Amino acid sequence: MPSPSVLVTGAGGVGRAVIEHLRADDVPVRVLVRRDDERAAALRRLGAEVVLGDLTRPETVAAALRDIDRMYFAMPVSRDHLLAATVVASVAREYGDLDVLVGMSQMTVSQMTATSTDESHQQRLHWLAEQVLDWSGLPVVHVRPTSFLDNPLFTDLAARSIQADGTLALPFGSGRTSPVAVADVARVVAALLADRHSHLDHVYELTGPRAMDMTEMAGEYSRALGRSVVYADVPPERWRDEVLSRAGLPPHIEDHIVTMCRLHRQNRYDRATDDVERVTGVPAQAVEDFVAARRDRFLAPQSAEPLD
Repeated sequence: MPSPSVLVTGAGGVGRAVIEHLRADDVPVRVLVRRDDERAAALRRLGAEVVLGDLTRPETVAAALRDIDRMYFAMPVSRDHLLAATVVASVAREYGDLDVLVGMSQMTVSQMTATSTDESHQQRLHWLAEQVLDWSGLPVVHVRPTSFLDNPLFTDLAARSIQADGTLALPFGSGRTSPVAVADVARVVAALLADRHSHLDHVYELTGPRAMDMTEMAGEYSRALGRSVVYADVPPERWRDEVLSRAGLPPHIEDHIVTMCRLHRQNRYDRATDDVERVTGVPAQAVEDFVAARRDRFLAPQSAEPLD
């Protein structure tokens, strides 16, 4: 196999799907991971070269970038996000020869300023990371997805309340949202990595096909599942105490989720773009289609209640 030309950092969620797309097209891929575990073994089975390293350690980033001309930079929700972005930018400038660096950000960044304070610490780290990558002079393309449809808010927690009492129980008030599927974001990233010389833009803001309030979203679940689902607006503090706090998440992640919910309630997620279709030629998945494809995940056998 030819030497890898694309470096992907991490292999969870979007990263894993990006690797699958690239390998399906026989693109040689190198993946930087922190642990040589079963996930790493699965990537090798896809035909990817797996190297161990840490995005906060310059020497391992430099080694991973050797002979690479395209890179996808992303990492899970972490206090080290800005440090990692700074390491990647500085090492890529000194040791790399990139044609494109696709950076995973968040759409909240599009509404932020240098002094705004309403966002979570994680969202602030993404804003700062974009500044660093831009200042580096590297050929950077920022990908800013809105909330993921695959997020537990819309999957596991939604399934729990739907099975319990037929509700989509979230603290979003009357705010509108347009969540995007991980699969659609991965298609965009893979397309940007494959078509390195003809990017249409410097920033891509990725959403589902339309924005809707939670009552409308509950209707999408109803149609997909063939049973009545209604939206139940849960007071934010009660939701945090009764649902989120029981998940055992680190404070940084819990704070980020709480802020996402608050911003939804303030209608800060009311936006929709056609960037998924513009880059890939295929529209983003609708909520109804996403849920229908996972019907068994949302419906316990005894909980189904057909629509009239």
